Amino acid sequence: MYKRLDPVKSLSWIVVILFLPYIGLILYLFFGQNFRKAKIYSRKGVRDERYRRFMSNKQRKQFKNNPETVPTELHQFRKLINLNLKGNNSPVGQNSSVELFFSGKEALDSMYDSILDAKQHIHLQSYIIVDDIVGNNFKSLLISKAKEGVEVRVIYDDVGCWQMNEEFIDDMIKEGIEVLVFAPVKFLTLASKVNYRNHRKILVVDGTVGFLGGVNIADRYYNGGNYAEWRDTHMKILGESVSALQSSFLLDRYFIINKQMKRKKKYFPAIHPPTYNSSEIISAPVYSQIITSGPDSDWASIMQCYFQAITNAKKKIYIITPYFTPNVSLLDALKIAALAGLEVSIMIPERSDTVLGHWSTMSYASELLEAGVKVYLFSKGFNHSKVISIDGEFCIIGSANFDNRSLEHNFEITSIIYNRQITEQIDIQFLKDTERCKSLASSKWARRSVKNQVKEAFARLLSPLL
Repeated sequence: MYKRLDPVKSLSWIVVILFLPYIGLILYLFFGQNFRKAKIYSRKGVRDERYRRFMSNKQRKQFKNNPETVPTELHQFRKLINLNLKGNNSPVGQNSSVELFFSGKEALDSMYDSILDAKQHIHLQSYIIVDDIVGNNFKSLLISKAKEGVEVRVIYDDVGCWQMNEEFIDDMIKEGIEVLVFAPVKFLTLASKVNYRNHRKILVVDGTVGFLGGVNIADRYYNGGNYAEWRDTHMKILGESVSALQSSFLLDRYFIINKQMKRKKKYFPAIHPPTYNSSEIISAPVYSQIITSGPDSDWASIMQCYFQAITNAKKKIYIITPYFTPNVSLLDALKIAALAGLEVSIMIPERSDTVLGHWSTMSYASELLEAGVKVYLFSKGFNHSKVISIDGEFCIIGSANFDNRSLEHNFEITSIIYNRQITEQIDIQFLKDTERCKSLASSKWARRSVKNQVKEAFARLLSPLL
């Protein structure tokens, strides 16, 4: 059966195989094949997925048949909400609180405190967990809570934690903590699994408190590591959207052990309508959709969400991403928005943590600048945030980078926050961060060395494969 493949990717692989005949063929076997449609991970028959579908269909009917019952502040986002309801079964949740963290230290400290307060269960998922000071602090706390009788479950990715030693894991298992590795890479499964990693960062405590964003469990997220500063964006949620984080965690657990957990009240407690007073920063419900994407999905839902958000923008688009290798649709959407007169600003690190990733990202600078996109290079450290802000009206925060790997291959999770007050915080931080950036000027960029242009051209050729 013939497959309808992306011609850009196909051409890139042909070039790699021609220039590197043996190595290129091996790389293609491991990284080039698309197993998404083969459903190596299937949600079919999973209880939580059926519930998500039920709730999403219920909200879609509400938008269509009883729009007067839909909160007024959501009407302007109807197209985006419907996209996520239909394509990702992502119901809109009403939350009493959304707290933003703009550094790994703030996020990790808050996560630590929430775990400390746990009474029933702790579900922690991270792409990276390192056997260092921060990692051991979290390990010790999780062990302490397990000894108190709290249910503790941990999921980590095999590639992200490839340096993790067995003793670190065994210390937790001995104390009754369930520690699961996502998609262990072995020789016989290398080709089908190495390309699909679980990049999600989730913490759920007692079914009422949830965290997600870009922060992993490691020292460098806390103290900067080899960088003067490690900027990141993470968030804490109280409200209905915590159930979506819980469902995502339990679904990934199911993929690992092929066993479902009963939908008990302690994992999905009833969320009472929030109350507010005028002195609070957030004085109204914060509505959010939690979007997941990966090889278990029928659609590249996060990519589609990004595209819909960008193409419907009316005034301004702010994007922060550590890696920028978009597909043609997203790249064109950004350039068209800038050409149409919108303020489009993208912030990327001046110095990346991967050489190929850096040159691939920089290869897009010329056409972005030509279209009128403002490009900022974060120069005071490493900005690992994954954030999009649209028109000061809503924002997107999660684990997904603005690159092919996150948007087409990895298991990712992100949240769309339909709230001006939260979005204003994102915008204020973005403008603060521009003061720690170098603004890329078209005239100066055009005079960059030929050597750098060659590096960019080579990296750009490989960008669809990254």
